[in-house]
Amino acid sequence: MAGTPGGTGTTAERRPGLWGGTVIYCTTGMMHAKSRAGSRRNAGVWGNGPIMILRGNLVLPDRVAAGRITFDGTIRAIAPDEVSGGDGPAEALYILPGFIDAHVHGGDGADTMDGAAAIRRMARFHLVHGTTTILPTTITRPWPDVMDALHAVAEVKQAGMADGPVIHGAHLEGPFVSPHRLGAQPPFAIAPDPHHVRAALQTGVVRVVTLAPELEHADSAIAAFAAAGVRVSIGHTVAGFEQAEQAICRICAAGGTAGGTHLFNAMGGIEGRRPGPATALLCSDAGHAELIFDTHHVHPASFRLAHRLLGDRLLFVTDAMRGAGQGDGISQLGGQEVTIRDGIARLPDGTLAGSVLTLDGALRNAIAAGTDLVDAAKLVSRNAAHYLGLRDRGALLPGLRADFVVMDREFMVREVWVGGERRF
Repeated sequence: MAGTPGGTGTTAERRPGLWGGTVIYCTTGMMHAKSRAGSRRNAGVWGNGPIMILRGNLVLPDRVAAGRITFDGTIRAIAPDEVSGGDGPAEALYILPGFIDAHVHGGDGADTMDGAAAIRRMARFHLVHGTTTILPTTITRPWPDVMDALHAVAEVKQAGMADGPVIHGAHLEGPFVSPHRLGAQPPFAIAPDPHHVRAALQTGVVRVVTLAPELEHADSAIAAFAAAGVRVSIGHTVAGFEQAEQAICRICAAGGTAGGTHLFNAMGGIEGRRPGPATALLCSDAGHAELIFDTHHVHPASFRLAHRLLGDRLLFVTDAMRGAGQGDGISQLGGQEVTIRDGIARLPDGTLAGSVLTLDGALRNAIAAGTDLVDAAKLVSRNAAHYLGLRDRGALLPGLRADFVVMDREFMVREVWVGGERRF
């Protein structure tokens, strides 16, 4: 029989959290703690269908308030402290909604193009940095390699990951990009002809596609992807303002959701006399846009401009490559040598080659740039959920998934919960 914590008819315990102000309760079944030698981060909670409570500084959609969350796999209740006018005690931890990365190639030495085992490895790496929903992302390679990667994502998605984030699906970044605006993409760009579009859709796993709207067959591809519910993201393009604006309109007219792939990068910008797709996205009333906020891809002032204009339609992504988490040294992206130095990944010619960013790092960068915590949390969670149509996650609200990131006062990740299970 369940009861309130400490009440009659329950085996509930109250245990202080491992760091500061997080308190965990279990109101049914059993509550246990487990640990591995030398690592207090591995302590966990499980039981026979427990209702649990986390307590700390809750980062809600409209404010930060000390309080508690009651949950199992779903958030059952949010209870801010009535007496709290803001943060709780200085030692208390922050509880944020789980992060969502809609564009990530790899990490910890693994890449989406390497197959299912590599996808699991890179997903686990990003989990410990707060990512609870992830879209493994392809790169421009020969078409059979791209299809193999999509099938690998589908395999991992179907099997699920008990020790990682939710695999929502794949972001098909290549190969429907301009051969004249590859960035760090290898030179295997192709037009999105109906055969290739149909093959990609038949995998059932594509959730976002990057598309250069000036390519042959782009209009029919937009219609097909939009009809399938795939987000069509303008990127790696030499299109001008008008062509990009028309593409956004076509995507929306087809019932789709328009996006922009890594805003300001691999596209024309906001020059006064020659505006490009970046300007079209910033002027749009409907388009969403990714942004890589490692402060190398985008200057903080440009981020602030984009955030002011797009608001909740701006979402942070990592665009992380396999070298993320491995420090300085030599790595590779799509068969190309990449040098990582001082946290910046570059090809031999100096071109930025993805990033080594994680979403917790992007959150810290946003806060350092003057963004308040509520808006910073939306940039790594709720905004991506809205873009992807994930109505069951992205905020601390009753009825949504119990995906949480627990962070300390320096916004370092201390715990990660996925669907009510602690996975880090």
